[in-house]
Amino acid sequence: MDIKQAKSILDKIIQKSRIHLYKPIQIAEILYHHRTFPGMFDLLNLDCYRNPSKKWRNDISIILLGRICTSSARFQDDLFNDNAIPPQILDILGQENIRTGGAVEAYIYSRFMNKHTQLAEALNYCLSASRESFCLITFINSFRNETGLKRSIDKVYEVIVYALLSTIVSALELRIEVSIDQTKSDLLTEFDDFAKMIMCLDTSNTKNTQSAKIFRVGVTNAADRGLDMYSNWGPAIQVKHLSLDEELAAEVVDSVSSDKIVIICKDAEEKLIVSLLNQIGWRSKIQSIITEKNLINWYEKALRGQYADMLGDELLYCLCTEISNEFPSLSKTPDILKDRRYDEIHSELWM
Repeated sequence: MDIKQAKSILDKIIQKSRIHLYKPIQIAEILYHHRTFPGMFDLLNLDCYRNPSKKWRNDISIILLGRICTSSARFQDDLFNDNAIPPQILDILGQENIRTGGAVEAYIYSRFMNKHTQLAEALNYCLSASRESFCLITFINSFRNETGLKRSIDKVYEVIVYALLSTIVSALELRIEVSIDQTKSDLLTEFDDFAKMIMCLDTSNTKNTQSAKIFRVGVTNAADRGLDMYSNWGPAIQVKHLSLDEELAAEVVDSVSSDKIVIICKDAEEKLIVSLLNQIGWRSKIQSIITEKNLINWYEKALRGQYADMLGDELLYCLCTEISNEFPSLSKTPDILKDRRYDEIHSELWM
């Protein structure tokens, strides 16, 4: 394999990566340490750098992004599989990186900065919009239609859903009540400490009322299956930026341990929805299926409908806050990359 083929493989990894580019950053840091510490390790010997490279990646990710990769160890190690960047390919890139004085590292970080420039432009639309001017589909399409941002559309979708649900639930002042049947007083007395610690109830207080809330589970990777959001009144919420089919619905039901699941997806046919809701064993599990049309309609009502004064600004504030937390923006080249003088490296292949 020649260097052009190796570069093509590297480009595929970069293109497939989400906006944080954890895997390409890990490659760059392996190459950086291999170049700047000659003889430290052999690129053909994966065991020498498999685990140390995760720390190198996390150290610079904290500086660049304010966060580290939280994916499973198995998913992280997929980077070195034969269909990704195995040691043989990394060795070719390493030799080229040394020959060019760090051009491969510089190339990876230039692609990283390009993606964040695209991200800043997309996010600026949200941050600068008013409730009169914001258009949900325009915002979604700024990610959907931009090659460098497509891999992050699922997280954008999740944030869009969370902002809407959280804003409306809060405005409704929805409250939930937990209570213990009075006929169970003897059992409550026996497990009084359990009730206090688990349910915030005891023999003198058998009823508890609290505000209803939506919670995001947190940052997850595309390879991870499971819950996206949950409510403290029952439904588990799974967000998919995909069109719903029976296979996907089955995957959601199998991966989420809840008897009330709300699926939010790009689109779904009415016949499919009816079919899914009536299948034996699924009727009680799938509470509802929400599509992009629903989201657009609800955003329109919240921003410009009858209650826009109550909901509009709060919805945009919540959306912008979640977007900023999810996608840290880089307005300029970080000092750590400047200190490595990547801008002084010139190589025709790695421009």
